[in-house]
Amino acid sequence: MGAHILVVDDDPAVLRMLVRTLRAEGHEVEAAHDGGAALAAVERHAPDAVVLDVAMPGLDGLAVCRRLRAGGLTAPVLLLTARDAVADRVAGLEAGADDYLVKPFAVEELLARLAAIRRRGTAQVGVLAVGPLRLDAVARQVRRDGRTIELTERETALLELLMRDPRTVVTRARALDEIWGAAAVENVVDRYVSELRRKLGGPRLIRTVRGVGFVLEP
Repeated sequence: MGAHILVVDDDPAVLRMLVRTLRAEGHEVEAAHDGGAALAAVERHAPDAVVLDVAMPGLDGLAVCRRLRAGGLTAPVLLLTARDAVADRVAGLEAGADDYLVKPFAVEELLARLAAIRRRGTAQVGVLAVGPLRLDAVARQVRRDGRTIELTERETALLELLMRDPRTVVTRARALDEIWGAAAVENVVDRYVSELRRKLGGPRLIRTVRGVGFVLEP
């Protein structure tokens, strides 16, 4: 089933290739040549997914991604970049991206990555309630004892994974596979659990099972 996809790249040749490729797959594609045009396009029509180049003059892809997330966009974002250092991938994930594809790339990999992050997004449930926690996965919000807590998209996905199986250990491998996929970097699950604990406050609800993973114990 086709989706409305926003493609953002300042290289005209790459932008044309991406538009042709995605339209050939049956998607409705909107093109933007810079960060400002991308933000304006989202204001006009929220996309189902965004393919976003990182290295653009002026407002780069990371800044665009942060603004989209701050503005409430929950659609998956696939970053395109020529840089493959761990620090670059971490920066992309922390900006709110769902996956990271290094240039040059094969078209088949682009389509596979895009399909995977869209599946992860549509697999989310609506509302979960466990103990003092209530999670609205669509709005990317959680309430604890009536207090509203704002979460990033990946924080929401991780908390949702824990809430789907409370009192059951979620392994690091499972979290990496279901949430980060090929975008995983070293210790990313532990770092996100630490941030979740900070945002959720005390008493602590997420327990570490040494050498295995994490469990939600409300």
